[in-house]
Amino acid sequence: MSDPTEPELRRPRARSRRRPARRVTFLGVVGELLITAGVLVGLFLGWQVWWNNMVMAGQQTSAAAEQSQKWLDDAMKVPKPVETSASTAAVDPPVMAQPADYQAFAVIYIPRLGADWKRTIRQTVDVEQVLNSYTAGVGHYPDTQMPGQVGNFAVAGHDSGWGNTFIDLSKLHIGDKIYVQTKDGWYTYVFRNFEFVQPAAIEVVAAVPRHPDVRPVDRLMTITTCNPPFHAGERLIAYNVFESYAAPQNVPAALASIVKAG
Repeated sequence: MSDPTEPELRRPRARSRRRPARRVTFLGVVGELLITAGVLVGLFLGWQVWWNNMVMAGQQTSAAAEQSQKWLDDAMKVPKPVETSASTAAVDPPVMAQPADYQAFAVIYIPRLGADWKRTIRQTVDVEQVLNSYTAGVGHYPDTQMPGQVGNFAVAGHDSGWGNTFIDLSKLHIGDKIYVQTKDGWYTYVFRNFEFVQPAAIEVVAAVPRHPDVRPVDRLMTITTCNPPFHAGERLIAYNVFESYAAPQNVPAALASIVKAG
């Protein structure tokens, strides 16, 4: 039995181990800043590539639908007597004058790019006011012909960014229809073939593509965009040939379910 007068023997306390303080170094600060910057850049690219494109594509589609419906409503008030031409030999389609710069004069429908795909076409291929516009997306080369005119009706749009207008253009199949609506009616073109060219190959939009000195006899339509998506190394060219014309109130059968005559 222990003597109560003796002091109690106690075990020495274990000393607490503290982690050494982390030294703040210049390289460490720079590294953390770079990581933060990388995250912010990634978020911005995600917004630009995905969210902003989705929002912009929706607004471009809505603007085109509104313009299309306005022309159709106007046509139904005073229908034109002209029906449909089965070929260029049957009826020469009406050809409108060159519009003013930045003016919206047509709506393009390409069912292969989506059941509800449509865009407004404005005069000129100005980047800021036409190709990057929330209410357009497709521009017309001013020195080329108009819809239905003998020669080459040439247009351009982004492949990626700013609504991803023509990001799926390469999915066109031979024989696919392309519809161009103006206040004067509906112009139907048929996809014929692709060509890949360098950015400087401006002769693809000549009245006779690749042959600027030859007099045109056909009615053509050329669509140009960058390729591959998210790069601008070359241009993807889609050539189309005119098939038919219809009066403003005669909506093409393929578009009847998305264009309401009323």
